[in-house]
Amino acid sequence: MDADHIDWADVIFVMERTHQAKLNRRFRDRLRGKRVICLDIPDDYGFMQPELVALLEKRVTPHLR
Repeated sequence: MDADHIDWADVIFVMERTHQAKLNRRFRDRLRGKRVICLDIPDDYGFMQPELVALLEKRVTPHLR
């Protein structure tokens, strides 16, 4: 993720609190006015692993309504 992605986004989802902390450290000034939502999903799944996709759908969907 780079500054352009942060500037473009209205809502940013992270899987773990450690990801949120890293994001805050790196882009603190650019995050003003942005919603950063931690999904509390451990980052130990493989790319597009079906269990991960199901968890993401379950936890992200309520925030998109």
